[in-house]
Amino acid sequence: MNKEEKLQKTAQDVLEAVGGKNNVFQVTHCMTRLRFNLKDESIPNQEEIKKIPGVIGVMNSGGQFQIIIGQTVDQVYNYLCQMGEFENLEKLSESLDKTKKKLTPKSIGLSILDALAGCLTPLIPMLMAASLFKLLVAVLGPSMLNLISTKSDLYILFTFVGDAGFYFFPIVVGYTAAKKFGATPVVAMFLGGILLHPTLVTMATKGTHFTVYGIPCNVQNYSSTVLPIILSVWIMSYVEKFCKKLLPSVLKTVFAPAITILIMLPISLCVLAPAGSILGKYVCNGLLGFSKAGGIFGIIAIAIIGALYEFLVMSGMHLVLISALILVFSTTGKESFVLPGAIAASIAVAGMCFGSALRIHNKEEKSLSFGYFIASIIGGVTEPGLYGVGMKFKRPFVGMIAGGFAGGLYAGIVGLTAHTLIPVASALALFSFAGGSTANFVNGVITAVISFVVSAVVTYVFGFKKEDPLLDKNVHEVA
Repeated sequence: MNKEEKLQKTAQDVLEAVGGKNNVFQVTHCMTRLRFNLKDESIPNQEEIKKIPGVIGVMNSGGQFQIIIGQTVDQVYNYLCQMGEFENLEKLSESLDKTKKKLTPKSIGLSILDALAGCLTPLIPMLMAASLFKLLVAVLGPSMLNLISTKSDLYILFTFVGDAGFYFFPIVVGYTAAKKFGATPVVAMFLGGILLHPTLVTMATKGTHFTVYGIPCNVQNYSSTVLPIILSVWIMSYVEKFCKKLLPSVLKTVFAPAITILIMLPISLCVLAPAGSILGKYVCNGLLGFSKAGGIFGIIAIAIIGALYEFLVMSGMHLVLISALILVFSTTGKESFVLPGAIAASIAVAGMCFGSALRIHNKEEKSLSFGYFIASIIGGVTEPGLYGVGMKFKRPFVGMIAGGFAGGLYAGIVGLTAHTLIPVASALALFSFAGGSTANFVNGVITAVISFVVSAVVTYVFGFKKEDPLLDKNVHEVA
């Protein structure tokens, strides 16, 4: 069986295991996971799914059933969509009788997390591309290598290309939010374009008084924001469905989009967009407040993030912090609380895998651990190490926690600041610290070295019991 056949088999087995296409409301994927919204969540057997070749792990988090695949997730996802005919997912979702869940604080919270994940996870490829252009400006420009001047065409080109990925968030997120909430994507993008129109931006800059149908409007600049458009598209999805039901079929195509926008203008411009902007500022100020706290509290807080961040990754809850990071970077262009600790934690996973590979004598497990190390440090995929080493043997987590804490502690002491959002967990993430002073970048590298070395050493020394069969040079099979 060749590689493509194996991927197809994985997709087929996964689809059958979750109850088939008729049990799937929606399926998306991030960098390593298939994320299902299921009609009946009791159907999948997690233990059986873990046995499927190509599956690394399974969890139920953030209102989604998540199956961890690894670096081939996009290929498995494509086969999954073909087999399940999920290109017609919106029609499929409308035809299913969605089970109504009892409203509780927990279910509401999970729904919010699910919505954020569905709207923001698809942004990662764009963020990667935009961040790399901003990285090139930082590295090649006067702040580091000084190979290009700020007046050169190349510097200007890379600057506005990098900024474009963040500036046009309302339009791009309008598309992803529409896919998540079941609205028409191009109409949602149109609404995002309205929030970015130069006339509105100019009025916000000048503080011009403005009304929508006579309703006072607090005009703001919504460039580089995500919450205003997410809230607007969420409500728009209900307005659009109402308009389509109300209008006759012959008029629906022509008039439904325009009537939807007519209704949404005061709702979005006067209520939802300003509210989303205010909420986003509170999130940013709260996160920045931690980074500005200083003293032992701020330092320990970053160290704790370094120690525990990968457990958030395992639960899928790290998307909450990533959402906050996107807001902070789009507002201030830098961050010195979450990202330094998160990068220290990611490097600590590589250290845990490396330390395990050195300590284990079982050839198969030793080879796997080295593979997980490469996947983490180069590929930026931590899940294989988290599940293949951490969850499998448990004790190596001690090394990962120690390494992440030590790296985060150093980052807090030196006031490490990330100037570029690079949403990967590989060594490439270190370039997040480029763009400021050279000392800041050097401290970023030192943070990574501390995380890696401490994690590897602690894993090697304390990660396995002395009597563990894996450490017996004469044993070549896992007990």
